[in-house]
Amino acid sequence: MRNRSALILTTVLTTGALTLTACGSRDKDKDDNGGGEKTVVIGFDAPLTGDLSALGIGMRNSAELAVKTANKENTVDGIKFKLEPLDDQAQPSVGGQNAQKFISNDDVLGVVGPLNSSVSQSMQKPFNDANLTQVSPANTGTELTQGDGWKTGDKKRQFKTFFRTATTDQVQGQFAAQYLFQKAKIKKVYVIDDQKTYGAGLAASFKDTFIDLGGKVVGQDHINPDDRDFKSVASKVKGRGAQAVYYGGEYPAAAPLSQQLKESGAKIPLMGGDGMKSEEFPKLNKKAIGDLGTSVGKPVEELDSAKKFIEEYNKNYKENMETYGGGTYDATWSIIEAVKIAVQENDGKLPDNGREKVLEAMSKVKFDGVTGTVSFDKYGDTTNTMMTAYQVNKSNKWESKFSEAYKPR
Repeated sequence: MRNRSALILTTVLTTGALTLTACGSRDKDKDDNGGGEKTVVIGFDAPLTGDLSALGIGMRNSAELAVKTANKENTVDGIKFKLEPLDDQAQPSVGGQNAQKFISNDDVLGVVGPLNSSVSQSMQKPFNDANLTQVSPANTGTELTQGDGWKTGDKKRQFKTFFRTATTDQVQGQFAAQYLFQKAKIKKVYVIDDQKTYGAGLAASFKDTFIDLGGKVVGQDHINPDDRDFKSVASKVKGRGAQAVYYGGEYPAAAPLSQQLKESGAKIPLMGGDGMKSEEFPKLNKKAIGDLGTSVGKPVEELDSAKKFIEEYNKNYKENMETYGGGTYDATWSIIEAVKIAVQENDGKLPDNGREKVLEAMSKVKFDGVTGTVSFDKYGDTTNTMMTAYQVNKSNKWESKFSEAYKPR
């Protein structure tokens, strides 16, 4: 970092403690690592502690693997990449603080993350003002790219610096409704959400499409995502004759909600989105068999393009890559590709105005990634709208049931 005597407060994952790390006191000419190499830092933000840390750690490992691979293969001549991970604890306020830390480090030319759409809302404007590229592998809130008017067709890009390798809640919610109505033959549902940006948006998209298809929403409720006692709402569901429950939210609350639904006598499946479709969900839920989930992309295990990534990940990390591993690798690699373009267009040298040039290069990024072809449309959204429906099988594992490149209705 070029700001002298700065102190960065970082979260140390292994201890959960906060440690002050002195940064930024090096001289400008120390950017050269002996042989004229320049260091480019890629920031990373996700929950590395707390209830959602399983997802965040899988994301961090995948981003780190991309950086290690780029350095090993000398993907950008003269450039050494370094990952700087920060823990946002799934809290918007912490995410906003992390954004300022990345912005204050002149070596940071791009940031991967976060996991939560609500956290992203606290980061987007600061990054935009600083011309600092952000690529999320997990944010699905449609309004993050297309604005609040997207439902009425009034789509407006909100922030020039925001991109994502995950598709939107509009796509995911509609796909889930279509799968449940047409494939699972379920006609009556009870809709519940956790009132957060991600969960509420996902549930709204599902509800509108399910009704349009001819389905009936027999009831709707909101829960507190920090609660774990859902007996009251489970009792309501049981009395409404629902054939399934659709839940907009994440696995820490989804697991006890599903279990308590079944224990109440409502022996019906719970369906949710990518925030629920975690390996942790069936571990936390004794009644998970038969539950349904959707996630962006095809399962990486089914993609030839992901074979090397899976092999290297399993060789280097003991933690599960979870739902967003492949998408995080691709998000990180998109920044690496943008740096490569910026360097090539500057006679093989890192431009002095690196953030601006990397941001300009993002519109030119297109490559064959772990999850398929990676590129972005005029809103910063991924052009890959492949979706997959999953079900928890008798072995208490998520099993893919159906995939398609879904186009919004």
